[in-house]
Amino acid sequence: MRGMFTAGVTDVMMENGITVDGAIGVSAGAAFGCNYKSNQPGRVIRYNTTFCRDPRYAGLRSLIKTGNFYNAEFCYVEIPTKYDLFDEETFVNNPMEFYVVCTDIEKGEVIYHRCGDSQNELEWFRASASLPLAAKPVEVDGKKLLDGGIIDSIPLQFFESIGYNKNIILLTQPKGFVKEKNKVVPIIKRALKQYPKIAELLAVRHIGYNETIKYIEEREKSGDVLVIRPPEPLNIKHTCRDPEELRRVYNIGRKTAEDMLEQIKAFLTE
Repeated sequence: MRGMFTAGVTDVMMENGITVDGAIGVSAGAAFGCNYKSNQPGRVIRYNTTFCRDPRYAGLRSLIKTGNFYNAEFCYVEIPTKYDLFDEETFVNNPMEFYVVCTDIEKGEVIYHRCGDSQNELEWFRASASLPLAAKPVEVDGKKLLDGGIIDSIPLQFFESIGYNKNIILLTQPKGFVKEKNKVVPIIKRALKQYPKIAELLAVRHIGYNETIKYIEEREKSGDVLVIRPPEPLNIKHTCRDPEELRRVYNIGRKTAEDMLEQIKAFLTE
């Protein structure tokens, strides 16, 4: 739910006509970030606050019944096709490249999927945002997938490797944040015992994350990266069904982007 901060930032960018050549999203950054390519400011905060208390949207009942805390059918089929339409035509026709990051749980490998190369794009978004324990593995194109953040939460180095050498990075943790080892790895290991590589990856995830943050800070000093991050911890849980809490975090994102608006424009025109 820290992704509501990201949504606030991208909404301000869209409202001010700020576009980029390519974007890449991980987890909520994929599920929410696709609205940047479809040019739909306001959609993320609108459907989340509208449905967050709806039992069809999320909750323990959905988890017990379907294996997914966020109901896959309602969130990824009914909302975007019936209740708050996702502009697929604009998404497809926008020349902006858009990638999502997922984890192949059988091979223990990261997958960087370029949207437009599959007939199952919504399933790729869902897979990228499917947290272990809170969601079942998502089967797409013959692969069993979960959250891309298991291996690569901030895929700057991948994006640089395919030619994107000037990047804006949206982080949802404040400067100075250091990730600690995941305390629920033993539980995940038991729950996903048929996929032993996932527990191994999660056990060292904090190491890779902290190394990536150091790399980002180096690139930030060189001027090749502009980082947009919250000024302080967002203090919101992984799941949240309080619309006021969602708006609070979203508005922090908006204010942060508004305060940095001229800096963002200058960075993109250098």
